[in-house]
Amino acid sequence: METTQKDTRFSLILILGLLTAIGPLSIDMYLPAFPDIAKSLHAPIASVMLSLSSFFIGISAGQLLYGPLLERYGRKKPLYFGLILYAVASVACATAQQVDTLIIFRFFQALGGCVGMVAARAMVRDLFAVADNAKIFSTLMLVVAVSPIIAPTLGGYITAWLGWRYIFGMLILVIALILSGVYFLLPESKAPNPDYSLKPASITKGFVAILKDPQFSIYAFTGAIAYAGLYAYISGSPYVFMVLFRVSEKQYGWIFTLIAAGLIGASQFNRLLLKRYSSEQIIRFTLYLQNIMGVLLVITFLAGIQDLYLTIGLLLLFLCCQGCIFPNASAVSMAPFSKQAGNASALMGFIQMSIGALMSAMVSLLQNDTALPMTGIMMFSSCAASLLLAVGKRRVLKKASRRLIEEEEVEMVSTH
Repeated sequence: METTQKDTRFSLILILGLLTAIGPLSIDMYLPAFPDIAKSLHAPIASVMLSLSSFFIGISAGQLLYGPLLERYGRKKPLYFGLILYAVASVACATAQQVDTLIIFRFFQALGGCVGMVAARAMVRDLFAVADNAKIFSTLMLVVAVSPIIAPTLGGYITAWLGWRYIFGMLILVIALILSGVYFLLPESKAPNPDYSLKPASITKGFVAILKDPQFSIYAFTGAIAYAGLYAYISGSPYVFMVLFRVSEKQYGWIFTLIAAGLIGASQFNRLLLKRYSSEQIIRFTLYLQNIMGVLLVITFLAGIQDLYLTIGLLLLFLCCQGCIFPNASAVSMAPFSKQAGNASALMGFIQMSIGALMSAMVSLLQNDTALPMTGIMMFSSCAASLLLAVGKRRVLKKASRRLIEEEEVEMVSTH
């Protein structure tokens, strides 16, 4: 019986992790192909980078759409719809003949794929005790972080051997496997609620009520702004490494893999830290470390120091901090919402992806043939998150639900 329960828990976490990984996988696999896509579609690389920004915008908008749908129709029906939309849009991306077409259908690809991210976070809150949520989110990051390890390297080889269009063929195959897992292995964790209103006014009212919760608003925005540094790295790193440092597509894939491995290690180290420290303490300390790495990145390039290994090392340390910030910020944000997990997950995802899309677009718009647009945005994101946390901490501590903390037997926010 115990073995069966462990197997079931493993299967749940694996499928939820794969659903969450759809977004990162869709981004990371085609990054090494940017120069080839630009050449094939006769477009500047800055235009190809906009296909990444449109993907982020699609993820942002889609999550607000799926939140209410997950509350009204349960978790699995919206999942089927979104995953099928993703597959159809992937076909369109694979056959695109103009960069504008790629930009448009990357938006629809994201609009479908983001359902996995929203549903996975909501189902963590549905299926597991709140005391375990931070650990579960860290475990999900282990599954999610495998995609940045495999995807860029795989994408680099696919581009070199077959061409960039086959990358989207691979994504279609992956989404078919995930659909099978959802159908056969994932339980319905929340029954449909036909009384839940899908009227815009009612939906808006629900989102506003969640935003008014100080614990949610402070930690959701703190986590999202800090996480935007990752999107700046994703958007800017193909240019920095393959143009400025002149590494090949394959070498870029291995660099991306190394940095992703650091993110994995940090997310699992976070599980150990949670045995001794609160989520809030971990967020605060790792943000300080991230600030230092961000400032050093900017200083090195302003000083004209363009060393490949130093750049990789600083980026690695910067993003390792993210492996501790994100799971804890997610857990603290979601803790008060056992009955509105779908909407809370959607709103948190919308905030995260909107800010990420903005920072990604800024890297493209500020492109000046140097690494400063990427490193500057990364530093700004980290420092802004620290400032927000410092300003909002007192408000959170005053208004956080002590009743929730006592009932769930877990102190999600430090009161020291």
